[in-house]
Amino acid sequence: MNNMTAILARAFVITLCAAFTSAADAGHLRAGVAKVDITRVDAGPAHGRLHARALVVTDDVTTTVIVSVDAVAIGEIGPIGNEYLGNVRSQLKKDLNIDPANVMINASHCHGIVCRDVDARTVQAVKKAAASMVPVHVGVGSGHEDRISENRRLMLKSGREADVRRAYSLPADEEVAEVGPIDPEIGILRVDRVDGGTLAVVYNFACHPIQGMPGGPNTADITGFASEVIEDNLDNDTVALFIQGCGGDINPVFYKDVDHPRNAEPLGNMLGLSTLKALRKIESQEDNRLTVLNQVIELPRADLAERISLMETERERLLRSLKGTSLSLKTFLPLVVKYNLSDEFPSYYSHRYLHDEQLGRKTLRHLDDENRRHMASYIQNIYTMEQLTRLQTNLRLLEKHQAHYVAGGKRTVDAELVGLRIGNFSLLTFPGELTVRIGLGLKAESVQKPTFIAGYTNGYLYYAPTAEQLRNVGGAQEDSDCLLAPEWQAIFETKALQMLSKL
Repeated sequence: MNNMTAILARAFVITLCAAFTSAADAGHLRAGVAKVDITRVDAGPAHGRLHARALVVTDDVTTTVIVSVDAVAIGEIGPIGNEYLGNVRSQLKKDLNIDPANVMINASHCHGIVCRDVDARTVQAVKKAAASMVPVHVGVGSGHEDRISENRRLMLKSGREADVRRAYSLPADEEVAEVGPIDPEIGILRVDRVDGGTLAVVYNFACHPIQGMPGGPNTADITGFASEVIEDNLDNDTVALFIQGCGGDINPVFYKDVDHPRNAEPLGNMLGLSTLKALRKIESQEDNRLTVLNQVIELPRADLAERISLMETERERLLRSLKGTSLSLKTFLPLVVKYNLSDEFPSYYSHRYLHDEQLGRKTLRHLDDENRRHMASYIQNIYTMEQLTRLQTNLRLLEKHQAHYVAGGKRTVDAELVGLRIGNFSLLTFPGELTVRIGLGLKAESVQKPTFIAGYTNGYLYYAPTAEQLRNVGGAQEDSDCLLAPEWQAIFETKALQMLSKL
């Protein structure tokens, strides 16, 4: 009997302590993190493996999930299908009772190939994170990296704009007037265990991780290497989640370089090290604020019929401007070399020119005049061909979206926005490829400081350029591979700032 009394007394004390502990922890942030390999094995060799990284955060009232996926997009293009987001959210609702609206999935926009069961592996990552949650402190800060990216839109002296793509040639150097800005800020959320050690690093940066690797293997590209650098230099189980920013018009530096092999790893190393440098200055602390807002808005869709007609007319004009020339590539290239080696005496040595002139002949001078005319004509045809290539490539994009516009019958596009606050970390997401000026503008206007902006999240709506950039329709990929009418920007930015003010 005495033993039973002692057992009951101990049980009462344990229960009472647990109750007090539970009450004390209520409202305190807890978090768990995990990553799962999602590289498609049968897609060939991989250099820089692809992952789904998940962070689950709760204050015991609200639970949110942040997932970073090494993929080009969440649906619509690439190997992740349109059913992916719904599958992941419904499974997490069923298994963990997490509100689908609180699940935020961001694509890094690398062009790697993920496994076919990527939805199941994403759920696996979230469940592993949810099963390992611990009390955490959080901190926020910013890093700086301006060496790895450049704006790919070129402002031309004609008033038009072009962009730097592999799909077509660049305008002549003398046509380029200026380039657009980049956003060098790295937005950082630091999540530390209360008992010590860094659990997770969430970092937001604007870039196109499309540098690739020598030989073209499957790769998570710049941002995959950056996450590895961060994870390798922190605690053994730290997970670094890259959140793609407003990188719609931001390329890797020297994107058109033909003298060196493409190699994403050095650029990723720089981004990772710059993130670590900033991270070491961020102090985490107890900050239990957790807010998630989710709203779907309607944005106007563009009718591209008039622009397509204008481009077809321009294509016909360019075709008619092509002129016959006696040169071919085989004869043009040696002439270019000769006439650039010597402007005054290209066809032979100087003494022969002087000899002819002494005798009153201009045979070589006449040959030079003729060759220069032929070269000028050939070069003009090359420039026209390059313009046609750019026009035709962008025209196909416009025709694709116009066909969907006509077939769909709906004149608006649904866009899911998420506003997330963890401690003093405020993030606003959009499902399209936002161009950098939009991100810079929202950061400047937001009442929350700091504010970070993410595109490529919870779906894919193609490019989302500014209204000003959309006056250039057909000149660059960002304004051609786009569903939206120019009015979209004001509608989105108004709603985005409203949501940010409520965090």
